[in-house]
Amino acid sequence: MNRQILLVEPNYKNKYPPMGLMKLSTYYKRLGDHVTFFKGNLIDLVLDDTFEMLKEQLYANDSTIFWEQYKPQICQYIKKGTRSSLSEVPKVDENPIIEALFKFYRQYFYRKRYFEPEFRKYDRVGVTTLFTFYWDITIETINFAKQLCKTDDGVMVGGIMASILADRVEAETGITPYIGTLHTPDELDPGNGMIIDALPLDYSILEEIDYQYPASDAYFAYMTRGCVNKCKFCAVPKLEPVYTEFLPVSEQVHLAEQRYGAKRDLLLLDNNVLASCRFNDIVDDIIAAGFGRNATYASPNLYEIAVQNLRSGHNDRGYIKSCVRQFRLLLDKVGRNQVQSVYDLLRDNYLLEDYTATKKAILDTYEKLRPYFETVYSQKPKQRHVDFNQGIDARLITDANMEKLAEIPIRPVRIAFDHWELHEVYEKAVRTAVRHGHTNLSNYILYNYEDQPIELYLRLKLNVDLCEKLGASIYSFPMKYHPIEDPEYFDNRDFIGKHWNRKFIRTIQAILNSTKGKVGRGHDFFCKAFGANEQEYFKLLYMPEAMIIYRFFFEGIGLTDEWWAAFSGLTDDEMEIAKPIIEKNIFTDIQGKTDNNNVLNVLRYYCITRDDAERMMENH
Repeated sequence: MNRQILLVEPNYKNKYPPMGLMKLSTYYKRLGDHVTFFKGNLIDLVLDDTFEMLKEQLYANDSTIFWEQYKPQICQYIKKGTRSSLSEVPKVDENPIIEALFKFYRQYFYRKRYFEPEFRKYDRVGVTTLFTFYWDITIETINFAKQLCKTDDGVMVGGIMASILADRVEAETGITPYIGTLHTPDELDPGNGMIIDALPLDYSILEEIDYQYPASDAYFAYMTRGCVNKCKFCAVPKLEPVYTEFLPVSEQVHLAEQRYGAKRDLLLLDNNVLASCRFNDIVDDIIAAGFGRNATYASPNLYEIAVQNLRSGHNDRGYIKSCVRQFRLLLDKVGRNQVQSVYDLLRDNYLLEDYTATKKAILDTYEKLRPYFETVYSQKPKQRHVDFNQGIDARLITDANMEKLAEIPIRPVRIAFDHWELHEVYEKAVRTAVRHGHTNLSNYILYNYEDQPIELYLRLKLNVDLCEKLGASIYSFPMKYHPIEDPEYFDNRDFIGKHWNRKFIRTIQAILNSTKGKVGRGHDFFCKAFGANEQEYFKLLYMPEAMIIYRFFFEGIGLTDEWWAAFSGLTDDEMEIAKPIIEKNIFTDIQGKTDNNNVLNVLRYYCITRDDAERMMENH
């Protein structure tokens, strides 16, 4: 078909790459289309496309100049219109046709003619979406990207946010989103029979962008879809309404390894894997994929992988960028006596920048550079891990499935602990897991939903106690509930649960900031962070934020004790005045909130800002 396809992930920060777009890339490439993946400021994509159009015209008029060499200066002129940007670019003042070309494409970019129908480049544009608190940037991205598509019906929007808020996304963009997964044949083009959700991921598109996903050295997959539970706080029933028992991954992993090189870990995003009656088949397939109990791997030579894919014509744009990254790595790794000769070779062949590097130059220098790369990548084996990242259901844990799970290098075992009412079931599940050798555990702890604040403390403390009793390591990740379908909270995280308040939320966030979002083993550390008992926990909930963040300083100068004496010395009637003010966590006009001097004396401690605290520390 040879269509131009643009796949876009909005420019938000996220841990995992967009699996849906990676499957779409595979789909379109199998149809013979040209795929571009982009994540960043879309104006940079337009600028790059404008340069490519200008470059084609420049070569048609003068092929003796290596125009790519001047891309930064040319793009600066296109973007800003500053004539001095072209001072180093040859022929601009000598050739009136070339001068006219520069002026035309400057005006083209400045007047946003790339939005005009006759100039639109892409036959189809696909935009993925993630969380609802990225609402603004996502809607802005869709509305920009759709103007780059030749036709309105060529625009595709999907993903989590679009599936959950389809009507609202359509109202803001005019695009009807795809809801859930593309799991039936011929959903985008009739007659080819492909099921897009079942296709392997195209990892090569990740080479096209500068953004580095934190979880990059892993295969990503689902081995089941959906969930048998229908939790009120969860979006899975809407995203994946039908539970699928088994989706084998071993073949896809082996194909990915051949094309993209081996990856260390297997990250599975199943929502409830233990609900599958084919759980044993799932584990067996994971082993077949190369992730048995003691599986190891060696880091692949990414330069060889890139050259292999360039030779086969698989994503030239991505693997040219990949090679340039490898060349820079090589310059950091090779010995001092060799670095100059390597640098000279790369410089002479314009291989130091991705905008000047060419496929031909990379292949022409391969034999000279190949020996250097043999020492860059360590062949020391590394332990592989499997991660059911979304967690497993404590209610479904048994001796049988934990014994089976021990056949793969799962680390950590993530067990959800959403409600204190399940603490007995949860504790039994943890003990069962540890009994079968799973001593590295983790869990997600939902709070700010329908729970009481004390329930967060009780769940965290239970984990710390279980670590001590069982000799295990349990890392808890408290996760604040956010109502993803409430329009009031599309683009912020300010929702407060019915039993919570703004001050309590800020306290938990302040504590978690110091623990980097997780709570691990260590009884003494936990007691200091969250309190040795329920009374100390509630003391922390009401403690001024600066005294939590700079705990040791304020304790050291006695100000924390001074605040506590003033706070705990309030009468019951004064507490009824003070607590609602503190719980709102707004201290800009304390004089206007009460005329009670004892309460005002307490509120003054809450007016100490972080800047105040840092100045006090500098002067102390």
